[in-house]
Amino acid sequence: MNHRSSLDTAPTGIPLGDLRTRLTTRLDEDAAAWLDHALEEAAAHPGSHGPISVWELRLAEAGRRCGPDHADAARVLILHAARADAAALTRVYSQGTGAERRAVLHALTHLVPGPEALPLVEDALRTNDTTLVAAALGPYGATHLTAHAWRHAVLKCLFTGVPVADITDLAPRAAGDDELARMLADFAAERTAAGRDVPKDLHRVLALTTTSRRSTADPHGKES
Repeated sequence: MNHRSSLDTAPTGIPLGDLRTRLTTRLDEDAAAWLDHALEEAAAHPGSHGPISVWELRLAEAGRRCGPDHADAARVLILHAARADAAALTRVYSQGTGAERRAVLHALTHLVPGPEALPLVEDALRTNDTTLVAAALGPYGATHLTAHAWRHAVLKCLFTGVPVADITDLAPRAAGDDELARMLADFAAERTAAGRDVPKDLHRVLALTTTSRRSTADPHGKES
């Protein structure tokens, strides 16, 4: 099965309508038909029915049906069509593969308005899976992580090599954060003392901490 380029089908920060359009144009005919059917099933049978719901089976199939480059986007769309709540997302996350967990993290911002799914983000940040760490620092994590937890997550990105460009709202959250600046300086000093290179991204984040919060605000004085 051939699939077109994965360009612009990463699910982070894309409205779901646009995500489906972009994904559909990049799937071959068979994969697009499978996705349409999976979304119809999920919408018709939301929630849980028996030990496992039909849409959960489709989540497991997405990689094979849509290809690994498009599976995240397909899974996010299926989760949304199924109207998965925090409890359902927690079940999928706890029982799923790494790829399915990543899709849950991407879907949180679309499905859970409050902080009740924050334990999933916190769990992902404790793992050594860099794809989970990056997904955990998407829009949902940017909204709900405490300042303390977020700072440590930024350091984990630097330590594990996750590009800081993957961190949603990095600039406004880092702006004027003296505690983050102190932690970054300490981390850099430890690396230097150990004869190890300091990640280039560290200097980028450190520069952001010297920016005032006012400079990240919109013309009406609200932080962006």
